[in-house]
Amino acid sequence: MTQSKQLFSLISSDGELSFLLKEASVPTPKSHEVVVKMEAAPINPSDMWPMFGPADLREASLSDDGLTLNAPVHSSIIPRIKSRLDQTLPVGNEGAGTVVAAGDNPHAQAMIGKTVAVLSGATYSEFCCVPMQACIVHNEGTTARQAASSFVNPLTALSMVETMRLEGHTALVHTAAASSLGIMLNKICIQAGVDLVNIVRKQEQVDMLKAIGAKYVVNSSAESYKKDLYKAIEATGATLAFDATGGGTLVSDILTAMEMVGSKDATGFNTYGSAELKQVYIYGGLDISPSVLNRAYGMTWGIGGWLLMRFLGKLDVKDVLAMHRRVADEINTTFALEFSDEISLEQAMQPQHIARYYAKKTGVKYFINPSL
Repeated sequence: MTQSKQLFSLISSDGELSFLLKEASVPTPKSHEVVVKMEAAPINPSDMWPMFGPADLREASLSDDGLTLNAPVHSSIIPRIKSRLDQTLPVGNEGAGTVVAAGDNPHAQAMIGKTVAVLSGATYSEFCCVPMQACIVHNEGTTARQAASSFVNPLTALSMVETMRLEGHTALVHTAAASSLGIMLNKICIQAGVDLVNIVRKQEQVDMLKAIGAKYVVNSSAESYKKDLYKAIEATGATLAFDATGGGTLVSDILTAMEMVGSKDATGFNTYGSAELKQVYIYGGLDISPSVLNRAYGMTWGIGGWLLMRFLGKLDVKDVLAMHRRVADEINTTFALEFSDEISLEQAMQPQHIARYYAKKTGVKYFINPSL
C-alpha cells in the first residue's frame, strides 16, 4: 500500500477547475497515526465546495481516459477564492474503513483490524493516513457503510443542542429539516425533551418528520407558512435557529416570528423591540442567493456563521470523546443513515453522477467506495 488512487481538486488562476483522479503516495504512519483502507466515504453538501468550488459544472467535460474533469470558473469569482488557487487539494471530509497499519503507539496498534470512522479532508482515497485522535473506533459488527457518516452529521446535530445549552436557549429552529442531519437532530431532541421547530419545503417532508415523532413541522411553501412559523415558535419559545440555506428571506422570517412572540406581551417602553436575544446561525449554503434581512425584529438579535470544527475546539476533550462514544453506540439507531447510491472513485467524476449528487436533493445520498 505504498500508492493509493485518490481524488484531488485544482482551480487555476486562469479560471479552470480540474477534478483529478491520480496516484498518491501512502505515508508510513508516525507513532500516533493509523492507515485506513477506505471502504465508504459520503458525499456531503460540505464536500461540494472543496470538490468543485464555484465552477460551472453545466459546462464540465471529462477527459477520454476518465481521469480529469474540467469546468470553467467565471473570472469575476477568481479574486474571492485566491487562497486556494493553483493548489492541488485532496477532498473528502469523512469516511470509514479498516485499519491496516499503525505507528508504534500502543493505542494506535490496538486499532489494527478494527472498523473506524475518520475525519481527514482526504477520504476519497483507497488508503488514508490519519492521527488516531481523528478516528472513532466502532463496535464489533458495525460495517464501514454504517460508520461512514460518523462525524459531519452526528457531531453537528449533537453540537447544535450543546450550543443551545451553553448559550442559555431552551428550544431550537432548524431549516432544511428533512435532511439526514435534520432527522438525526429530531431523534436527539425527542430523546432529550428539547422542543424543535422544523422548517421544510414540501408536504411529504412534513409527513415524514411527523412519522418519526416530530411535533413542530412548518412547510415554507404553504400559504399559511408565516402564521404556522409564528405558532410553532410561540409554542416552543425558541430563540435560537440553525439555517442550512443561507440565502433568501428565511433567516429574516425566523427572526421576525421570534420578535413577534417575544414582544406580544410587552408593555411600557419597548421602542427597541423584545429584550431577549434572538440568534440565527448560518451553517450551510444550500441557497446561494443573497441573504435578505427585512429588519422587523427590534435591536436584540444576531446572525452569524457556525462551523462544527470551531465549535468542537471550544469543548473539553472529554466532552468530544463522549460524543464519539455516543455516535459509535447509536450508529444504527439515532445516527443511522440510508444511502441511495454507491459509486467508485471513477464514477464520482462522471457528469451523470455529479449532476445527481450535486443537486443536494433530500433522499439522494451518495457514498464513494474507493475499493470498487
